[in-house]
Amino acid sequence: MKPQHVLIVSDTHSKDIVYYQVVKREAPLTMVVHAGDAEGQDDRLAAICRVPFYCVRGNNDFFSDLPSDLEFYIGDVKTFLTHGHHYYCSFTEADMIDEARRRSCKILIYGHTHRPTAHFADGILVLNPGSLTYPRQYDHRPSYILLDIDENGTPSAEIRYV
Repeated sequence: MKPQHVLIVSDTHSKDIVYYQVVKREAPLTMVVHAGDAEGQDDRLAAICRVPFYCVRGNNDFFSDLPSDLEFYIGDVKTFLTHGHHYYCSFTEADMIDEARRRSCKILIYGHTHRPTAHFADGILVLNPGSLTYPRQYDHRPSYILLDIDENGTPSAEIRYV
């Protein structure tokens, strides 16, 4: 498998200047994943990164025709992407993890909470990049995740701050 270098963001809420800075800083990328609440800017965000771009509809993407959930591959690793609000992610990750397992996915990416996390649960890599514009964790720093998958399919994820 070809190594993957993936930028994961969420909850940009049409305030895209930090996104542009992060894409430039982290280049070259093989893919960009947005976990929702782009608020109508998904086409512009996709155009700026010039690599495959995956995005789902968030709770603030009112008139979007983006899917609520999406399955795709990062290299050879099957991935489940959702904004998370339909799975009550503000309270628990359990329903999303169950859905990822049901879909035979090894990575779960979600947003909505505006708080970053990266950990394994039941053999599934669970990633939430937080928010580039309205962070809610204790230090209120805009955040994103860089996901690298090596040639053996082994993932490593790092939460980064702006």
